[in-house]
Amino acid sequence: MSQQGYCAAPPYSQSQPRTGGFPTSFGPPNPSLHYGHYGDPNSSYAVPQPGPGATLSSHTSSGHPASFQGPQPTLLTQQQMALPPGSQVPPPANNFSGLSAQPSLPTMARQDGIPGSGPPNPNLQQLPGQPPGPGYHPQQANYGPQMAGSQLSYPGAFPGGPAQLSGPQQKKLDPDSIPSPIQVIENDKASRGGQIYATNTRGQVPPLVTTDCVIQDQGHASPRYIRCTTYCFPSSSDMAKQAHIPLAAVIQPFAVVPQNETPLYVVNHGETGPIRCNRCKAYMCPFMQFTEGGRRYQCGFCNCVNDVPPFFFQHLDHIGRRVDHYERPELSLGSYEYVATLDYCRNNKPPNPPAYIFMIDVSYRNINSGLVKLICEELKTLLDKLPREEQEESSAIRVGFVTYNKVLHFFNVKSNLAQPQMMVVSDVREVFVPLLDGFLVNFQESRSVVNNLLDQIPEMFADTNESETIFAPVIQAGMEALKAAECAGKLFIFHSSLPTAEAPGKLRNRDDKKLLNTDKEKTLFQPQVNYYETLARDCVANSCCVNLFLFPNQYVDIASLGLVTMYTGGTLYKYNNFQLNSDSPQFLTDLRKDIEKKTGFDAIMRVRTSTGFRATDFFGAIYMNNTTDVEMAAVDCDKAVTVEFKHDDKLNEDSGALIQCAVLYTSISGQRRLRIHNIGLNCSSQLADVYKTCETDALINFLAKSAFKAILSQPLKTVREILVNQMAHMLACYRKNCASPSAVSQLILPDAMKVLPVYMNSLLKSCVLVGRPEIPTDERAYHRQLVMAMGVADTQLFFYPQLLPIHSLDLKSDAVPAAIRCSEERLSEGGAFILANGLSMFLWLGVSTPPELIQGLFNVPSFAHISTEATLLPDLDNPYSKKVKSIMEHIQSQKPYTMKLMIVKQREQPEMLFHQFLVEDKSIYGGASYVDFLCCVHKEICQLLN
Repeated sequence: MSQQGYCAAPPYSQSQPRTGGFPTSFGPPNPSLHYGHYGDPNSSYAVPQPGPGATLSSHTSSGHPASFQGPQPTLLTQQQMALPPGSQVPPPANNFSGLSAQPSLPTMARQDGIPGSGPPNPNLQQLPGQPPGPGYHPQQANYGPQMAGSQLSYPGAFPGGPAQLSGPQQKKLDPDSIPSPIQVIENDKASRGGQIYATNTRGQVPPLVTTDCVIQDQGHASPRYIRCTTYCFPSSSDMAKQAHIPLAAVIQPFAVVPQNETPLYVVNHGETGPIRCNRCKAYMCPFMQFTEGGRRYQCGFCNCVNDVPPFFFQHLDHIGRRVDHYERPELSLGSYEYVATLDYCRNNKPPNPPAYIFMIDVSYRNINSGLVKLICEELKTLLDKLPREEQEESSAIRVGFVTYNKVLHFFNVKSNLAQPQMMVVSDVREVFVPLLDGFLVNFQESRSVVNNLLDQIPEMFADTNESETIFAPVIQAGMEALKAAECAGKLFIFHSSLPTAEAPGKLRNRDDKKLLNTDKEKTLFQPQVNYYETLARDCVANSCCVNLFLFPNQYVDIASLGLVTMYTGGTLYKYNNFQLNSDSPQFLTDLRKDIEKKTGFDAIMRVRTSTGFRATDFFGAIYMNNTTDVEMAAVDCDKAVTVEFKHDDKLNEDSGALIQCAVLYTSISGQRRLRIHNIGLNCSSQLADVYKTCETDALINFLAKSAFKAILSQPLKTVREILVNQMAHMLACYRKNCASPSAVSQLILPDAMKVLPVYMNSLLKSCVLVGRPEIPTDERAYHRQLVMAMGVADTQLFFYPQLLPIHSLDLKSDAVPAAIRCSEERLSEGGAFILANGLSMFLWLGVSTPPELIQGLFNVPSFAHISTEATLLPDLDNPYSKKVKSIMEHIQSQKPYTMKLMIVKQREQPEMLFHQFLVEDKSIYGGASYVDFLCCVHKEICQLLN
């Protein structure tokens, strides 16, 4: 398969050839954090280190104790929050890894001239107790009393025994005094929520993904389409290497635009097609400069001077701008579409509209569970909702049907037949399509035959006792059918077990817990046989996208089965131990949403840049045959591609860093189009400018994807260490080069990255990066695959779930209650809370939840009567129930996957599962708490600075 997928990255310390010596961390950083946009370069946070003379001793992996002297970290921020005297730190349950620190008492730090801090910052006067507001330039944030004295270590070897505390009792760092993601989110909402954000300035930092605002395209792509890890690139590769900040963009080319924003304009230049630079082939955009009275233009990407085609000529006004500037989307907007000419089509022929093929596993288990009947019933109504262009009466998409167990059954549903006809292909080694005419049909024309077939399928196989299934030949058959029909399309495969029948792609159960935490653990994430890579490559070449709905009740080897889905831009859905009564709503909602999604087919994406830097690495549900073309059999509104950039020369501060993403695709009606997104970033030779415009959410998206790609080729321990090391380097560089001088005992965090540690800690604790026997291998492979395709908003919620108190709702207002921090100490026995991370949703109820609340939600008299079996709240006609259900629907509406509700009662067994999502606390699998992780990060920074 593509080199992209499985090449072993060079060890982190090496720089890759020809990239200007950028540190190769493992790939692009994660785009999911949003914080602290507006600080001045020196705006930062700081944390106290152990008291003078305290020793932080650590045992490195070589076994030699490393020690350094130094005070314990104080966290600096604008206001100082003092800890109650004598507060203590309980020993952590587990080491975070091989290194441990035993800091002692904190020094108080304050940035306004109080002893224990660095010199005061003369530029900033702040009233006591006033939070750093949006327009403020927060100075070093002085984050209160010292970090806790627990035995700390960072993530190399997660699990560990209880840490010993030596010396006198130490003060615990107050969780309220360390940076809060919730505070950052709420501050941004307060300052930018509900407003119009105009994209008219190069390098401006957009509102966070969690902030609701109206985006107006005025020359740069909306942040719905492109978000960057920093909006100001360092001007040289040496500077980039020094800062270790990944330079990346997370591009979601088909992102959904809300009703109150303008959809993309379509530009049609007829047979001449889009105007492009002769040298670099960039498309006409706002970055082109017109000269010589409008007869020529200079390309903003490669500086080549081109002639303006006569039909496109227009005079310039007194400031050198074309007089039709605002009438042409390609001159005034950041995003727009072109109608493509035949030169952009396969074999220079206009494409056919795409097709959807439904392929149902009719083995014993699926028939017996009622799943096959459920799918057939649902399709009867769903086929009326196939996506169509707004001006079309009905959808142009054709549909076909296949069922399978050890053999394949194709169905002829031609409109003039009285009954559907079945054709069996039993030679699964050499799959062929037994019919062309009558397999792919227009649903409106063949409605009665198709409905007849959907009624018959469950009965036809009702007496089956066939339990073995094939899998790869099913994909092969769907691909061959699309190829024969000369169209792109999607396969919807409903499958439930490990394919053990004799056929290409046959798999065995290789789930071996003995491989965990060894160098061979990475093989669990790689496909078991090469056949799936070859199949994926053929699917991409034939524009066949595979959507896979899995219903496993044991190991099915998602690393192998999901590979074709991942490489073809498809979506993977999984319903463990599927029960018709409790799981149907979740599955059916996912299926409906997926079928109705606006999608681009047979897509190829290319990212062009201005001189001085280039795109070097790509992460997502994509396939790459070469180093520049990102191929996607299909791309939908939820899929994002994360792109990493490296310098190949110095960047010019005046012209900035320009990026153009062009996606060539076939629309749902069969029209070939080009979707163009342009964004301009600033460049600076000052590190402070780079740190000031970072976006934590985009960073975490990049870091997660690069780590999840690296685990295919490197041990997990190495990958975790690289993550911690890269973050420590980013923060140490800031401390050394941008922060005001201060005591070594202070952990100083740049304002825009102040919550990066909490997200990073959550990433390190994710099941993908933690090998524990209790965590199913398939679950890890599933999460890995989902995250690789996520955009910034989805990774943000995934790594820092939303936790909402619902016991004190204002029933008169439409507002959703403010979220609280993800920690057990924020829960209360008398409260009820909703937690959601985009895949799971919980309703947690404290033992003393008020009876009226319980009555309102469940229609039962007391806590003891609540059943935790339900996966939906009952429909009750009272304001409380309606309000809670509307909050849940609102959270759900913004996410691609349907979250199944789990009701959790305090002090009952299922609470264990819920606690894994409280990411600021210690994990039951050995991950550190946020407070402990901050200490560990501070220690790493001190070692780098020494």
